[in-house]
Amino acid sequence: MWQTPPMRRGRASPRRRRLLIAAALALFLTPTAQPGGAQGIAPVSKPTRIVSLELCTDQLLIELVERLRIAAVTHLAADAANSAIPEKARGIPITRGAAEDVLRYNPDLILAGPFGVAPTVDLLRRLKRNIVVVPQAVDLDGVRTAVRAVAAAVGEQAKGEAMVAQFDRRLASFAPARPGPAPTAVIYQIGGGISRPGSLADAALTAAGFRNIAAEYRLTRAGQVPLELLVARPPDLTVLSSAAGEFRTVVADNLRHPALQALRRRHASIELPWQLWLCGTPHVADAIARLAEARAAIEAQRQ
Repeated sequence: MWQTPPMRRGRASPRRRRLLIAAALALFLTPTAQPGGAQGIAPVSKPTRIVSLELCTDQLLIELVERLRIAAVTHLAADAANSAIPEKARGIPITRGAAEDVLRYNPDLILAGPFGVAPTVDLLRRLKRNIVVVPQAVDLDGVRTAVRAVAAAVGEQAKGEAMVAQFDRRLASFAPARPGPAPTAVIYQIGGGISRPGSLADAALTAAGFRNIAAEYRLTRAGQVPLELLVARPPDLTVLSSAAGEFRTVVADNLRHPALQALRRRHASIELPWQLWLCGTPHVADAIARLAEARAAIEAQRQ
């Protein structure tokens, strides 16, 4: 029986223990494919033991393949506070992202995002595992790219193209903005963070016919807008990323502040769950639909 190599006197570091466990598992679990990438060649056969290491790839995977082919997703996939499809993810085994945790499923495909589990991805690549890193979407084209990358990796290109076509049909169905200056909007989040230009949320605002005024605020070093500035220069629409009572933590107290509540009574505002626009999935269209409805209401009031 294979045994771990002798170690120096004293306890091994957590990182060394993870490497040893992963190496041990790798001896008994034979890779079934060569490493790949989002721009790689589509697999010859469809993978049947797929592990996802990121919330955004979780959701695309669940909606593109049958459950029997999914070995594990992250614990966030079934979390209604973060996932757009928590009910579809319930019951699927989960992984916490450590290499030894992934290897116990002996996956023939591992999906990951560009951030969050880089050490795990690096180790699994050294163990010659088949990994596809899906780029983060920062605009609507990025949504299409992410869908096609996952669809190609799992061998479901036709489903991927159908998903993209449905996404484009939904975008085309939204009522166009009326002539004249676009109403302004900002997405205000817990802790005072706002969605800046060059983000997927910014792209959603633009697609709905708004002008994101985030760049016009003087932000703190942490990228937050002081509530005083928001109250002094309110947009036509204030978009909250969550309900005031959803996160009962100090960092979310800004959403419960009396000044913000007074602002919402004087100006248009909506609550737009960040689950819809946090990831580059077609659920961004749901966010755009909500925003387009709010824009139409603002334009009607201007008449």
